[in-house]
Amino acid sequence: MDEDIFQAYEDEIHALEEEIRLLTEKYEDIRQESTFFSDEEILKSIKSIQTETQGETKGHQSPSDLIAELESLERDLSFLMEFTGFHFTSHSKKTVEKTQNRMVQKHRLSGKCHSLPFQLEFQLLEMQNNEKVSAVVSDLSIVMESREDSNVSKFVSRIEEHGDLLTFFRSLSTYAEWYEHRRRTFLHFK
Repeated sequence: MDEDIFQAYEDEIHALEEEIRLLTEKYEDIRQESTFFSDEEILKSIKSIQTETQGETKGHQSPSDLIAELESLERDLSFLMEFTGFHFTSHSKKTVEKTQNRMVQKHRLSGKCHSLPFQLEFQLLEMQNNEKVSAVVSDLSIVMESREDSNVSKFVSRIEEHGDLLTFFRSLSTYAEWYEHRRRTFLHFK
């Protein structure tokens, strides 16, 4: 009994340590992003945000409308999480390079699909030509627990080579759903 209590405390400590690490990374990313912009650009952004929010509160939407819209968005998000099985637990983004028509961002994403945890790290290169924006994924790194299936590790390696996030999410959704069915079936027979 005491061992279970200690384990629960240790799990909570590890979760808090992870949260501290993520918040520290997020703080460093924000601090680093702010060094990419000059003081003039920061002041312009602040003024534009202030005028936008003043315009919204003066006549466009009331606080009750905003609350209703937020609740609607939360319901939609909840539906999508239940429908797809994806539950994202953390996301961080760090701007590596930014020019007039090109931006490189490093993303770190973690979550679960049904009961399978995963972590992704990748760079996203966005380029703007005239009015067209194109995005390219590079340096994709996927971490998944593939306990009993070597095909999963082969699949992950192939996805990392091609940098194909859409195929990864589609395939993970299907695999995780059937993985969950198999797990429940085997528990039934134990």
